[in-house]
Amino acid sequence: MSNLAYDASADIEAASETEIAAMRELRPVPRISIQAFCETESIAAPIERAAADRRMSKAHLKVHMGGIGTAIEFYQSAQTPNLIIVESRDEPKQLIATLSRLAEVCDPSSKVVVIGHYNDVWLYRELIRFGISEYVVAPISMADILSVISSIFVDPQAEPIGRSIAFIGAKGGVGSSTVAHNVAWSMSTLFSSEVVVADLDLAFGTANINFDQDPTQGIAEAVFSPERIDETYLDRLLAQCAERLSLLAAPSMLDRTYDFDAEAFTQVIDVAQRTAPLLVLDVPHIWSGWSRSVLTQADEVVITATPELANLRNTKNLLDTLKKLRPNDAPPKLVINQAGVPKRPEISPSDFAEPLDLTPMAVIPFEPALFGNSANNGRMLGEMDAQHAVVKTINEMAHVLTGRSELKAKKKAGLGDLLERLKRRK
Repeated sequence: MSNLAYDASADIEAASETEIAAMRELRPVPRISIQAFCETESIAAPIERAAADRRMSKAHLKVHMGGIGTAIEFYQSAQTPNLIIVESRDEPKQLIATLSRLAEVCDPSSKVVVIGHYNDVWLYRELIRFGISEYVVAPISMADILSVISSIFVDPQAEPIGRSIAFIGAKGGVGSSTVAHNVAWSMSTLFSSEVVVADLDLAFGTANINFDQDPTQGIAEAVFSPERIDETYLDRLLAQCAERLSLLAAPSMLDRTYDFDAEAFTQVIDVAQRTAPLLVLDVPHIWSGWSRSVLTQADEVVITATPELANLRNTKNLLDTLKKLRPNDAPPKLVINQAGVPKRPEISPSDFAEPLDLTPMAVIPFEPALFGNSANNGRMLGEMDAQHAVVKTINEMAHVLTGRSELKAKKKAGLGDLLERLKRRK
């Protein structure tokens, strides 16, 4: 029996736009064990790709080549997992008989999903009556697999999980935190939506200054006492910044070091997502196990960069790495900040974006007076000048990141645009 257990170092085919859209609303799968027994590579491949998805990070999925017969032999001496996925090319009556033999060696609590090659209503009804959790007709996609697993193990009556958006700078000092805080404020005011901002830079975080807050507790208490974290405890740690905006502030002190393991922020993020529909994660410009984990698990990633060569290199490295870590998600959004600094040689936005194969979500010009006054007064840009062009850009970003509008590529002016203008004049 060959074992195709997922190898994280292997190259995984990226999901199509259709699959990404289909999986956008899927919730994370709980900590369960899954084993699949496949007869064909066309079924094994999407299941292996599903194992690499961030929504399956808590689950343990192993793929074996061989159908129901292999599963029966395997479970003669092995304990059955929470979910068994089997592929069978048997005709309907033979399939029912083979599954009866599988039931003899399976724990009654184990769920079973059958992937068959016959689109037969009688077969489907018989399998459901037999106790099979789901019957799926081949061919299948990775999105199909994730959807089936989610439908079995995720309670449809459970409260919805908030959307997490992680902001990180391609370099330190590019304004990623300022962009994150202002986008969060815009989301809370434009859409009357509850938003939580989590400042993950425990040593040097600026969210407390930007929001003019001085809380005695914050994210440090949550991270250093993960066993205490629940919605009630988290609510005590939140500082109210606006009517619908709350902050998990960083201590911004150097009285101790902040060395964390890779999953240090997982618990607090999970709980925070249950308390608000939008969670903005202000990730510092570092590369560690925990920052890598936060970026991998976020629903959306936003990279802020200034139009310089080192920023371009770092942005490219981040994009390439996150594509491997998040093969089934859309690429991160790009924000070019501080464009047009006087006398500074810089890369034009179009030249910056071209090697990245990304359309910037926003290009924010260098406006030292607006940003300086905002920072020094502890107020958001929208509070300083609601009609400013930069504020309107921030609002557009809020629409894109909440799915209320789409990022549209801007076409370069050319012959087609000229012809369109001439037509309108007639």
